[in-house]
Amino acid sequence: MKNDKSIKNWLKEFQLNHPLVIAGPCSAETEEQVLKIAHELKNTDTNVMRAGIWKPRTRPGNFEGVGAIGLEWLKKAKEETGLKIATEVANKTHVDLALKADVDVLWIGARSTVSPFIVQEIADALQGTDKIVLIKNPVNPDLALWLGAVERFYNAGVRNLGVIHRGFSTYEKIKYRNNPEWQIAVELQKNFPDLPLIVDPSHIAGNRDLVFDICQTALDLNYDGLMVETHHTPDKAWSDASQQITPTTLDQMTKDLRIRKKSGELAFNEEMLRLRSKIDVVDDQIFESISKRMKIVDQIGELKKENNVAIFQPERWNAILDRLTTYAKDIDLSEDFTNRFLKAVHQESIQHQHKIINKENK
Repeated sequence: MKNDKSIKNWLKEFQLNHPLVIAGPCSAETEEQVLKIAHELKNTDTNVMRAGIWKPRTRPGNFEGVGAIGLEWLKKAKEETGLKIATEVANKTHVDLALKADVDVLWIGARSTVSPFIVQEIADALQGTDKIVLIKNPVNPDLALWLGAVERFYNAGVRNLGVIHRGFSTYEKIKYRNNPEWQIAVELQKNFPDLPLIVDPSHIAGNRDLVFDICQTALDLNYDGLMVETHHTPDKAWSDASQQITPTTLDQMTKDLRIRKKSGELAFNEEMLRLRSKIDVVDDQIFESISKRMKIVDQIGELKKENNVAIFQPERWNAILDRLTTYAKDIDLSEDFTNRFLKAVHQESIQHQHKIINKENK
């Protein structure tokens, strides 16, 4: 697959003066809920209403969607508001039902993108369609797998294509539900600049408080649109309650987001991302070094406990302060920062040793 400028035609047809906005609940729950949200979204920048009809769940027993009846609710919402409608499809049966309901936008979920067999089945079912098809990144950070899924639809004659960046699973404890791994999306954008790129801040965040910042980062990187989970009563949602925002919040967010100039900005963003990635590596090394330091501190704590020695040793602390304050000055770090940093590290060290010395012997 080569970059094809015509792939972006479907987006241009919206004739927008702002990024594409796809919004709606994680799951369609009731007809009343779908219609209420649709009417609240009608007066925002929302162009497409989304709702999950079939919900893939890791374990059985959780809410797995209302099924095909939800398509009728979406269809009614479309008739009443004029919004286009979107839902996720994961097999041929889903596709057939969605096409029958005249769903405008179909997206392929991260769990489906990981399987070339599933992707091919859906691509075959959509062969030659003029529907808009958006492919979410796979669960794990694999650009080739993501692009491979796009190519399968392209080879099936689907030309109204786009991708959704929803972040990648990680075992590390981070502030996001899914690690954004921005550099992967930027690499995709570099190779296929005309392939519409949409961010899914809700699944990256897992927390509504982080949605705005993720959207702003995406727009800073020239993304073409947002897919935001939106619910009239988010805390009562049947699925993913913590990451959904209200239509009112969405409306204000789209007003507050800054759209930056695009001329020559891709090179700037790539360089900025490269430098930030280098900072991330150094930050990791700093924390690894602090962790190693605390392990040595623990050994010192055990030694002090065995010899009944006090935790705080003023002479040693003053020696550390004098030595590192001088060193920090030589490497252009301010004295204020150095003192605050050393005091924080020292306090953490004291807490480690206090826990060890006051731990009862087993």
